[in-house]
Amino acid sequence: MTKVTLSTMRLRVLPSAVLQNPQVESLNLDRNKLKYIPGISKLRCLQKLILSKNEIADFPVEIQCLVHLEKLELNQNQIRLIPEGVFSCLPRLRHLRLNNNRLSDLPKDLATCSGSLQYLNLSNNLFRALPQAVVELVSLQELCVQNNALHQLPRELFEGRPLKMFKANGNPLREPPSEVCAGGIQQILSYFCQLQNCQVEEDRRVKTMFLGASLAGKSTICKSLKQQQAVMVSEEERTVGIEISEFHIQDFTFLFWDFAGQLEYYVTHHVFITPQALVILVINFQKYQINNDIFQELVGFWINNLFMRVPNSVVLPVGTHIDCCTEEEVEEKKQDIMGRIQAMLEERKTALAHFINNLEASEESEFYVDQWDRLKEMESCILTILDLVPVNCTDYWDIKKLETTILEHVKNEEIFPNVIRVLPPVYKEVEAAVVDIVHSEETAEHGMMDLNHLLSEITHREHLAHLSRELFQDILRYLHRIGLIIWYEEIKQLENMVFLRPAFLITMFKILVRYRLVQQLESISVDLLVGEHATIRDQSNWVWTFKSKAMLCQRAMRALVKHQLYSEGKKDVFEEMVGHKTKKGKLFSLLEHFEICLEVRNVKNLNPGAREFVPGKPWETTQDHGEACYLFPTYLNQSKEVSERWGGDHPEDLHIRAYFSPEIPEGFFQRLMVKACSFYSAHWVAKVMCLLICSGKPLLIKENNQRGYSYIELRSRKPVQRTEFQVTWDFVMAIIFIIQKLSEEWPGLHMCMKTPCRTEGCPAEFFWPDVDDKNTVTKEEIKTCGTCGQRFRTELLLPKVPSDLEVPRPPPAAHYYVTSYGTTTFGPSSVHVDRQSILDK
Repeated sequence: MTKVTLSTMRLRVLPSAVLQNPQVESLNLDRNKLKYIPGISKLRCLQKLILSKNEIADFPVEIQCLVHLEKLELNQNQIRLIPEGVFSCLPRLRHLRLNNNRLSDLPKDLATCSGSLQYLNLSNNLFRALPQAVVELVSLQELCVQNNALHQLPRELFEGRPLKMFKANGNPLREPPSEVCAGGIQQILSYFCQLQNCQVEEDRRVKTMFLGASLAGKSTICKSLKQQQAVMVSEEERTVGIEISEFHIQDFTFLFWDFAGQLEYYVTHHVFITPQALVILVINFQKYQINNDIFQELVGFWINNLFMRVPNSVVLPVGTHIDCCTEEEVEEKKQDIMGRIQAMLEERKTALAHFINNLEASEESEFYVDQWDRLKEMESCILTILDLVPVNCTDYWDIKKLETTILEHVKNEEIFPNVIRVLPPVYKEVEAAVVDIVHSEETAEHGMMDLNHLLSEITHREHLAHLSRELFQDILRYLHRIGLIIWYEEIKQLENMVFLRPAFLITMFKILVRYRLVQQLESISVDLLVGEHATIRDQSNWVWTFKSKAMLCQRAMRALVKHQLYSEGKKDVFEEMVGHKTKKGKLFSLLEHFEICLEVRNVKNLNPGAREFVPGKPWETTQDHGEACYLFPTYLNQSKEVSERWGGDHPEDLHIRAYFSPEIPEGFFQRLMVKACSFYSAHWVAKVMCLLICSGKPLLIKENNQRGYSYIELRSRKPVQRTEFQVTWDFVMAIIFIIQKLSEEWPGLHMCMKTPCRTEGCPAEFFWPDVDDKNTVTKEEIKTCGTCGQRFRTELLLPKVPSDLEVPRPPPAAHYYVTSYGTTTFGPSSVHVDRQSILDK
C-alpha cells in the first residue's frame, strides 16, 4: 500500500505534490491546520483518509469521489452539517469517525453503507436523538455515542445485530437508563426483552448527597426531612463515614447519602460521590464569617471538589443555624456565599478560556490537540448552583419549606433530565423483593449475603420463580449503580457477595479510615488484645508505628475491626471481613481495590548481618517474609526522613511538573503513592513526598498544593551514560501514566505537563505536547528557552533518547537506605538490611 503521512506538519493547504500521485492509498493529515482539502478527489485510489484534529467546518464534499475509501476519520474538527449524496458514493466504507464535532443530525444516505460500515463514532456531538440512518446500519460492530443529549435508544439497534461494543455514557438516558447501558449490550438486550408485552413503569429516583464541613447540620436536615419533623442531632451522634437512608416525597424516591465532614473520611468519599445526583451543600451560618479562609473551608473546598469529580452536578446550598444569627446577618452571609461561588464559576470559566487560548495561540498548536479537546469538553460542563436556602433546623416549617424547594427543583427536567427512568416491571419487582429481604428479621444486621443464596431467596417468591440468573445479575448491576445495594463483581474475592445494606460496607471503611484513629487503637480492651494473642506492649507498638509511619500490622487491624464489630453485635462476619493467615479478608481486598492502603512486608524482620548491597551483584535472600503491614498514606506526617534518603535536589536533576487546575483533588496524591509503590517495591513515603527506586535509579515524587499553584513534581538524577536515558525516562513516564490514569476519575480536572527551564533563576517552563503510549514526544535534538535564550539537549527536558551525547560529569553521589519504611526489591531478590549505604554508582 502506498502511504503518505503528513501528520503535525502545520499544513494550511494540501501540498500539490500529494495530489500529483493518484496511486496513494493511505493519506494521514492528522493534526494540521486544514480548513479545506480541494483536489482530494484526484486521489481515486485512496482507501484510508485521516483528517482528524484539523480546522474543518464544512464537510469536504469531494470525498464522494473516493469510491475505494474504507476508512475515514474526520473527528475533532468543527463540522455542523454533512450534505446528502456523499456516503451513497462510498460503498466500501467500513470505519467512520465523526466524534468531537458539532453534529446534530446525519444524512439519510449514510444508510447506504449498511452492508459495509462496521465502526462508527459519534461521541461528543449534539445529537438529541439517534438518526434513523444509524439504526439501519445492520453491519455495525462498534458504536460510540457518548456525551450527546440522547434520551432514548431504539430497540432495533440491538436486536439481531452483530454489535459487539456500544458506549453511551454521558447522555441523559431514560430508556434504557444509563445504569442499564453501563452493563453492556447483553444487559441492554435483556432490558428491551423485558419491556416487550408488558406495561412499562416510570421510576423517579434521586440520589441526594449531603456534603459540608463537620457539624454543619447535615444529619439534622437529613433526618428531619425523612421523619417529616424537626429532629435534633447531638454532637455525639454526628455522622462517622457515610450514612444512607431512603424516603419518599409524592412519587419521588430519595436516596439520602449523608457524608461525614472531617477530611479523614474524604479519602473514601470519592468512591461513592457519583454524577446525576442532587448535592445539598450544608453551611453553618453561625460559624461562617465573611472572609476568604472561612469561605474556602466551609464552601470553596466542596465546590472545587465537585467541579473536579462530578462537574455537571446540581448543587443546592443550605444555610443552617440561622437561629443564632440576625436576619440582616443571614441575608448578608447568603449574598456573600452566592457571590463568592459565582466568582469561582467565573474564575474557572476564565481559567479554561485562558488555557484554550494559550494552546490555540501556540506556534505548535497541532501538538496540543488532545489537550485542547479535553479543555473544550470541560468548558461544556456546567456546575448548576441553585439559590441558597437558609434553614432553622429547629423550626418544622423551615424543614417543610426546604422539602418543597427540593421537590420543585427535581421536577424541573431542564435541571434533572435523568430523574425519570423507564423500567420493565421485573426490575421493580426484584427491587421490592430485595428491600423486603433487607427488612426481614431473618437477614443479618450486616446485610451481607451470598449471591446464590440471594437468588434462591428471591425465586422463592411465586411471581419471580422463573427469574433467570442472567436477568437477576443484570438487575443487581442496575441496583448497584443507583446505590441501593453494593455488588463488586469486578473484585474476584467479592464477586459472589452482595452487600444488601451499603451502610455496613461504609462502616467497615470507617473503622480504619476515620477521625481520631489513634484513640481507637488506644481504647482496645485487654480482653480483646488477649483474644488476638497480643499484649499491652504490642498495643503501644501499634500506636507508635501508626503515629510515626502510618502503618497498621494485620493484628492491629484485626483488633480494631473486632473492637468495632463486637461492640455492634456483628461477631459472625468478623473472620470473613479480616480473614486469617492463609486467606486475605474481604475488607483488605476492598481497601486495596480503592487504593486506600498498601500492603507492605518485611517492615520488622531486618537482617542486620547482611553485607553491603552492590547494584548488579547477587544478593542472598531471606525466606521469612514476616507479618504483613498496611500503609495508609492519608495518615502520613512529616517528610524529613524521605528528604534525607533523597539527598537533596541537584541543579542537574531531570525535573518535571504535572500542573493541576483548579487544584490537586483531596486524596489524589495518597492514591498515587499507593499505586506507584505497588509497582515499585523499593520506596519511602511521607505526607507530601515519595521516593521510589527502580534498577538502582531514584525518583522523587512531591506534592505542592497551594491555591493557584498546584503541581506534582518528579525529580530524577541526570543519567551519566547516554544509554541510561531510556531507562530513566521509562521510569518517569510510568509514573506520569499513573497520574494521567488517576486524573481520568476527575472529569473536571485539568492537568498539563511542564519542564522548568534548566537555567538557574529562569522562570520559564517547556510545555509538553500531547502524550500517548509512546515515550518520545518530539524529534527535536535541541530546545531553546524563549525567556533566557539558553539552548538545551531535548532529552534533558522531554522523554527522548539522545542520538548523540557527550558524557557529562556525574553528579555528586547520593545515598539511599533500605529501612523499615519500605521493602526493597532489585530484580528477583529482596533486600533486608539495617541502614546500610547504597551508593548510586
